[in-house]
Amino acid sequence: MTNIYDILRRPIVTEKSSYLSGALNQVVFEVSREATKAMIKEAVEQVFNVQVEKVRTINMPAKRKIAGNSRRTVSRRKAYKKAIITLAPGESIDVFEGVQ
Repeated sequence: MTNIYDILRRPIVTEKSSYLSGALNQVVFEVSREATKAMIKEAVEQVFNVQVEKVRTINMPAKRKIAGNSRRTVSRRKAYKKAIITLAPGESIDVFEGVQ
């Protein structure tokens, strides 16, 4: 991976991630499956100009999803990798500011 924008896919904004950003100064991103913790840390620091203390990664498995009311239609969600990034005290990312 040479491009840092290929590492960070999208921010994950859920109730839990908004709690983490407010209480623990952590942000959550979906990242590339091949990205390492060092690559994720470097990408976040370069893109958002913040200091990162710690990176935790989680491989989220694929799940089955029943679409509609009938049980005949079953689709599958893709597996992805999630990164929980702890920022240094006093640092923040504007994407997550004001999200509650």
